[in-house]
Amino acid sequence: MSSLRTLLVDDEPLARDLLRDSLAAHPDVEIVGECSNGFEAVKAVAELDPALIFLDVQMPKLSGFEVLELLDRPVMVVFTTAYEEHALRAFEVHAVDYLLKPFAPERLAAALARVRSRQVARPPAAALAAAARAPGQPMDRVLVRDGARVHVIPIAQLDYAAAQDDYIELWSGGKHWLKTQTLGDLEAGLDPQRFVRIHRSYVLNIERLARIEPHAKDSRVAILQDGTELPVSRSGYARLRALLG
Repeated sequence: MSSLRTLLVDDEPLARDLLRDSLAAHPDVEIVGECSNGFEAVKAVAELDPALIFLDVQMPKLSGFEVLELLDRPVMVVFTTAYEEHALRAFEVHAVDYLLKPFAPERLAAALARVRSRQVARPPAAALAAAARAPGQPMDRVLVRDGARVHVIPIAQLDYAAAQDDYIELWSGGKHWLKTQTLGDLEAGLDPQRFVRIHRSYVLNIERLARIEPHAKDSRVAILQDGTELPVSRSGYARLRALLG
């Protein structure tokens, strides 16, 4: 069997040491790198092209779910964590397995057996984005990958989002970024008391709204505080009025 190129991602050095030692019993596993945070992991996947990632869920800067959301290629994932409550979300994003620390050698062997029999699949973007936040809670930031860099946009600083073919364009403070995601998926994760779909192609942070003006017959335009003009559909205007009272 060819070697299984493997990346270890955990913010705790001891946890990585223990996992590395445990994997030594499996000669087909080739550890090609180790990372102590999610930013390192995103870069390492691009550079090292592993087939498998042992990925901690709770880490500073980026969670394990957020790391997966930023990857641009399919890869098999075994989540490792000390918190059992993440198990369901791990399988919802098509993880191969979920190891609860501390795990026995037999449990690791079973996870690797599942890896060897599994076809690599890309989890749905919507599932990844939903798993990255606490159940029932709106997202508090949006992550955008730009080559090896990761931009973190706090939701409070997001002015509006626009649909652009297979992407969404995120605008904040005069700057903008493209992200591979549908506008509907983004809208589903936003606070409905703060963001509203004003048009099939636009979601607006209502805190940025200065006024609404008539534009043409049966249409309106939203004027933002920075002067930006966005179209408002009839249904979008109704949603705006309902939200603004």
